Amino acid sequence: MPPTLLTYLFLALVAVSGAAAARRHRSPANFTASGNPVYIWPLPKNFTSGTQTLAVDPDLALDAQGPGGGAAAVAEAFERYRHLIFSPWAHAARPASGGYDVARLTVVVASANETLELGVDESYTIYIAAAGGGNSIVGGATIEANTIYGAIRGLETFSQLCVFNYDTKNVEVRYAPWYIQDEPRFAFRGLLLDTSRHYYPVDVIKQVIDSMSFAKLNVLHWHIIDEQSFPLEIPSYPNLWKGSYSKSERYTVEDAQYIVSYAKKRGIHVMAEIDVPGHAESWGNGYPKLWPSPSCTEPLDVSSNFTFEVISGILSDMRKIFPFGLFHLGGDEVYTGCWNLTPHVKQWLGERNMTTKDAYKYFVLRAQEIAIHLNWIPVNWEETFNSFGENLNPLTVVHNWLGPGVCPKVVAKGLRCIMSNQGAWYLDHLDVPWEEVYAEEPLAGISDMAQQKLVLGGEVCLWGETADTSDALQTIWPRAAAAAERMWTPLEAISAQDLETTVVARLHYFRCLLNHRGVAAAPVTNFYARRPPIGPGSCFIQ
Repeated sequence: MPPTLLTYLFLALVAVSGAAAARRHRSPANFTASGNPVYIWPLPKNFTSGTQTLAVDPDLALDAQGPGGGAAAVAEAFERYRHLIFSPWAHAARPASGGYDVARLTVVVASANETLELGVDESYTIYIAAAGGGNSIVGGATIEANTIYGAIRGLETFSQLCVFNYDTKNVEVRYAPWYIQDEPRFAFRGLLLDTSRHYYPVDVIKQVIDSMSFAKLNVLHWHIIDEQSFPLEIPSYPNLWKGSYSKSERYTVEDAQYIVSYAKKRGIHVMAEIDVPGHAESWGNGYPKLWPSPSCTEPLDVSSNFTFEVISGILSDMRKIFPFGLFHLGGDEVYTGCWNLTPHVKQWLGERNMTTKDAYKYFVLRAQEIAIHLNWIPVNWEETFNSFGENLNPLTVVHNWLGPGVCPKVVAKGLRCIMSNQGAWYLDHLDVPWEEVYAEEPLAGISDMAQQKLVLGGEVCLWGETADTSDALQTIWPRAAAAAERMWTPLEAISAQDLETTVVARLHYFRCLLNHRGVAAAPVTNFYARRPPIGPGSCFIQ
């Protein structure tokens, strides 16, 4: 639905006044008109600001407009963010002496389509101004977006602009009027969570999803299953979750559906993974025939049709749970030696004149066919590309992890790529400082514009060998925020910032915001990530 004439007038006047203020103060792109750093994370694409301070009504009302404005997801997101903005201070708040400048938040959503798919429009525009004063005839705040997911991103930004003033005991928006036009740089901005090495209760996964939304990450890569445990219920093969650590460390179908629904309400996709054929030893606890032999428990038995029947059953059941268009099939670290040591597998290879490398390729391509038949785009770890890239299905998305320089080779062959260089974006590598996370560039070595578009984005990975409920959030944050800004904010805006002054101050602020919101984000400057502070001090300098 097009904006009303009143909205056009409000937006134009606010934008003009904000731009004039910015010009008057000659502020760099990452500073407010008053010369202060912009404490919004990730940094928006375009914005102007002013010098006013506006009081926000604790009874802030939602004015939903447009075909999508009335969606339940918009109303629910508004209530979540109103709680985040006001709830911590509700017991201390007092009425504003001069009344409230922002009493209503207008959210205009052009489309009622709630489909969440890769590349969904997450753009939004925010206008915040006071009535009168020569700047605008309309006071309040407006978020405009094409989709409900853009509106949700705009609500996150609006919430970060709202700050409690301990002197006036009011929530305020500083440096108004604000005009913000924003959209992500990459469509895929992921975080991997490994629930095989350690089980995470559903409530903990929800906490991770909530924290992702605060940094505008939008893909939870759920590495559900690995060689250590198989915690997911698969109705077609009900013995598979006998591979879980215990009966109380499992996810029912309903659990998984709930996680997907919870994430969708925050604009977050869930990309599931089964890592075949190499990381699947736990499967054989329920179905021993999947093992080549009792002494060769992985890779899965490539010679048996039963193996692929089980994979087909797993994917068919999971397709009913996970609507996201991408599905991760793994394919990394496949050590095929015991195939040659297992008589019936060795015979099968000989009859087909296949080497174990040929069998590895055969397995991956057959698993891809099953996924594609279920209308999934297959994602595979980079070893598949390194070993037989010319044979991968053209739909394949290659997931880099071993080191830099892989995505340039992938996109040169016309395939798509996700960057997760372990040297910088593996969060379980505790000695990698936030500066190195921030500096990692998904498009490094790719100058051709058409090839750049084949890089979907990137993903930080929390592998679970040394992470569980006790330390997951402080391992993820705040370093994941550094990658989140790299994937959201335009490259020129990132390059314009000084790491040791502007960026670190903003990251300290965001870490403190996470702490205020109940997220156990570790100190920014730790030599080893997730460790507690080394002594007394402010949240803003640790």
